[in-house]
Amino acid sequence: MRSPALRHVLTHLITPLLMCVGMGLAYMGAFVTPEPHHLPVAVVGTSPKAKVFAQTVKDTAGEKLDVRTVATRAGAVGLLKSREVTGAYVPSAEAPELLVASAASDMGATAVEKVFLPIAAEQGVPLKVTDVAEPVADDPTGQGLFFLLIAVSIGSYASVAALGAAGAGLALRIRALLALGVSAVVSGIGALLAGPVFHLAHHDLAGVWGMAWLYSAGILFIGVGLHTFLKRWTTLTMMVLFVMLNFTSSGGLFRPELQNGFFGTLHAFWNGAGFVEGVRSLLYFADDGLARNVWTLAVWLLAGLAVTALAGGYERARGAADAAGARDAAGIRQDTAARPGVVPAAPGTGREGRPGALEGAGGKAEEEAEEEMEETVGV
Repeated sequence: MRSPALRHVLTHLITPLLMCVGMGLAYMGAFVTPEPHHLPVAVVGTSPKAKVFAQTVKDTAGEKLDVRTVATRAGAVGLLKSREVTGAYVPSAEAPELLVASAASDMGATAVEKVFLPIAAEQGVPLKVTDVAEPVADDPTGQGLFFLLIAVSIGSYASVAALGAAGAGLALRIRALLALGVSAVVSGIGALLAGPVFHLAHHDLAGVWGMAWLYSAGILFIGVGLHTFLKRWTTLTMMVLFVMLNFTSSGGLFRPELQNGFFGTLHAFWNGAGFVEGVRSLLYFADDGLARNVWTLAVWLLAGLAVTALAGGYERARGAADAAGARDAAGIRQDTAARPGVVPAAPGTGREGRPGALEGAGGKAEEEAEEEMEETVGV
């Protein structure tokens, strides 16, 4: 391609086109066709009639449902509050009841209602739906936590882009300290949004802030470390990790039982799921499962610290190599100047007028920084 300007434009179009493909595959693959896959439900009762009913429901639904029986209604409520089941059906000839916990997943509760409403309709009796864990009135669908995840995520990975592009000349330890500070600010903004602004959290706001900090710090340290190796491709990588795969597997809109196996598997260990499920545990389920989700976020933070440490070692080694190369180049110039009858090359040039190593490296670094800034602004 003869036109450098055209080549420059086409090179920068790669990122948005890859984003288009990735976002389409991720979001449409995760959200367009939600279908139950081994959705856990319970039937209350241990009599032979209850067991036959549960088996009939299982045979009719196939792999869509995992059906168990539980002895008492109180036991079913316990399973719902520990999020071991999505719904529990209490059979009755006159007044059947469906127990759900919409704070765990509004979509999951809706899916369970679609399963058991026709059964009650066949009996010609109304189905009573009881929600044993409702979200707060300020967040009636319980999806506010998903949008809180989006806000904290964008603040985190966008800050990585800024630290990488504008802070490339700073020492890594300074960038790491900035990442630590930014994570505190981003998580503070998240706590303000969750508490005083939109009232998603009516209690334990300090715990929400702590989980937001763990989540944000993990993203920032991973990004700061990766930037050393990926440069202008860091932003795209961060979007793949913390948007395309993260939002879709978080469980903020659909629980993993309503998604295909790929996103359901990611839900088990991805950091967005750790944040959303951890905050749900804190706000609605008496800390049930909270420790596991905190550990998920802590492992991601430790991974970020490890990547940053590797980047620090690489940058130190590269700096030492560059310094050695500069000393060698300076020694050659001094030796040439000391030889009688030899005219030293002009500063910044090599033999036969070619740019010297130092100037060439500096110009390349400036060009890379400029391209990265353009990439960041464009994204």
